[in-house]
Amino acid sequence: MAGEIPDLHAQERTGTGKGAARAARRDGMVPGIVFGGDVDPLPVNIPFNVLLKRLKQGRFKSTLFNLKVDGHDDVRVICRDVQRDVVKDLPTHFDLMRLRRTTKINLFIPVEFINEEECEALKTGVLTVIRNEIELVVTAGDIPESITVDLSLMENIGDTITISQVTLPEGAKPTIDRDFVICNIAAPSALKSDADDEDEDVAADEVPATEQEAGPDSVEEAEGGED
Repeated sequence: MAGEIPDLHAQERTGTGKGAARAARRDGMVPGIVFGGDVDPLPVNIPFNVLLKRLKQGRFKSTLFNLKVDGHDDVRVICRDVQRDVVKDLPTHFDLMRLRRTTKINLFIPVEFINEEECEALKTGVLTVIRNEIELVVTAGDIPESITVDLSLMENIGDTITISQVTLPEGAKPTIDRDFVICNIAAPSALKSDADDEDEDVAADEVPATEQEAGPDSVEEAEGGED
């Protein structure tokens, strides 16, 4: 993970259960729990505005934090879940898991696309993103901020970039074994429509003239022949 591990300040919460959690919310706090690491779970609170700001910054669930709680040793944690209000979509509870630097965890890492201007295929085609994030097994002490995909590798319509063409951070590997597609270059919809129209014209030209020119008189003659 690039840069220093950011601090996350929390307060130990006295009391557990729904009653204590509701009291914390009334005081402008978001209740949470810290678990794992062969240590008893620790109920904590984080000020609502602080947590909301962290969430808006993005990648909260893929960032390793140094958790600081008064009266307790600092510990590295990662967020495993944030519960939200179903109507307001605001945080109501969070779960933090204690980690060692060498711990292996599964995380969804966002994909960053570069060199769009140098991609020959994009001069006539459009980029179709199949995966904007990829689940990797990573080391807790070295969580990448993103996975870089070089679009200049694609030169023609129909070209794709798969996970095997991407350089992953050291120690990281995909959770999926197969060589899956991350993105491709497709023809613009306008070109597809023109191609479809041409196919229809060709199909019409291929219909025999006797079938194309058959009209009401031919139908009447056929019916009359039956009499």
